[in-house]
Amino acid sequence: MAGDDFDICVIGAGSGGLSVAYAASHMGQKVALIEGHRMGGDCLNFGCVPSKALLAAGHAAQAMRDAGRFGIAPVEPQVDFAAVNAHVRGVIAAIEPHDSAARYEGFGVDVIMGHARFTGPATVEAAGRTIRARRFVVATGSRAVLPPIPGLADVPAMTNETLFELTERPGHLLIIGGGPIGCEMAQAHRQLGCRVTVLDMGPILPKDDPELAGIVRARLLDEGVVLLEKVAVQSVSGTAGAITIAYEEHGQARTVTGSHLLVATGRRAAIDDLGLDAAGIEHDRSGIRVDAHLRTTNRKVYAVGDCAGPYQFTHLASYHAGIVIRNMLLKLPARVDLKAFPWVTYTHPELANVGLTEEQARRQHGEVTVLRFPFAEVDRAIAERDTRGLIKVVTTKRGRILGAAIVGPRAGDLLQPWTLAISRGLKIGAMAGAVSPYPSFVEIGKRAAGSYFSSRLFGAGMRRLVRFLALFG
Repeated sequence: MAGDDFDICVIGAGSGGLSVAYAASHMGQKVALIEGHRMGGDCLNFGCVPSKALLAAGHAAQAMRDAGRFGIAPVEPQVDFAAVNAHVRGVIAAIEPHDSAARYEGFGVDVIMGHARFTGPATVEAAGRTIRARRFVVATGSRAVLPPIPGLADVPAMTNETLFELTERPGHLLIIGGGPIGCEMAQAHRQLGCRVTVLDMGPILPKDDPELAGIVRARLLDEGVVLLEKVAVQSVSGTAGAITIAYEEHGQARTVTGSHLLVATGRRAAIDDLGLDAAGIEHDRSGIRVDAHLRTTNRKVYAVGDCAGPYQFTHLASYHAGIVIRNMLLKLPARVDLKAFPWVTYTHPELANVGLTEEQARRQHGEVTVLRFPFAEVDRAIAERDTRGLIKVVTTKRGRILGAAIVGPRAGDLLQPWTLAISRGLKIGAMAGAVSPYPSFVEIGKRAAGSYFSSRLFGAGMRRLVRFLALFG
């Protein structure tokens, strides 16, 4: 095999790997980028991009049904599912050039399409080449996992990697798993005219604030999604077009039959057959072991994104990439800090979170202050007839912001100021003192922050002070 020497070798061309390769190449490093499947990784091809494109189509269809609130005659949309699929493919195609091999080769990156495998502490083999490098970055992402349910392996079950290949609308989509992926795809398909049933062993969206997750639950139920929560799936059987799930609910054996099955029960780090042991890289089923600087047990190798954990989000992989670049190339002791890490479920209403939930804050800090403000009192939300939801902010007794959660229109966008506030250790007064444009949805944050001071500004003590000051003219 021919030998190749590089400064940096990146394994995996998803969000994290592309970010490292881009930055390193622009800093004058000789970079090899190895990808065994598709450029852009899971996010572009099977995850964030196609799922949000499908959701956009579903929301557009639902807007036609809900038009009566504006004095416009509501209509039941005529959904061409093949055209919807073409829309999803078109969105992927529009973004694809940004992640393409040609673009990165234009940056001077040597893009190698093939499976990578470590053969030693500082060598990797891929596509018939032996790659040597001063530093390696593993960014191989994660893959959907099928749980050990009897019969599941014998039916045509879909995961996010195959769901977006559908060009015909499912008659009745069964979804095992009520996390963000399960809920998003349940709503999208229901809004596009499918019957949808979701089964989960616990409540849906279990990692989110239960109060706010309840608002998403209510919307899904209003739209006709059937939610079977706190049930135990016993087995799966059937063939394409007629798949049956046997489950237990409150001690009673029950079944539900649908035309299609989506499994959205979790993901596992994609680290199989990478030769990690040959490189001296410790790992287990949860992923690669890394320190706070994202360095593995092999000091020449870093790991970023889903394969390094602890969460599986595209924006975490991008954040990891920045940490690695600072450590690896700039020799700065950058450490992972997730106290202000945001995540969003893109249902309608959206559910966005950053920092600690109320429950977590009480466990860690004892007595806390919880601020709430509803979209029903935000003028822009009233004007757009989209008032379902609220913001919930948790602070210490002295007003330091610990966490924020928003359920409602554009919640993911409205979360950004709170992410900044928590990352910078700001107090609630900084948010209350900011000027928000009117009328805007972002006003909800300022109104919530202002409520922290209401009892002090409008209480008996303040009234006495104002009366006293009035004596001086």
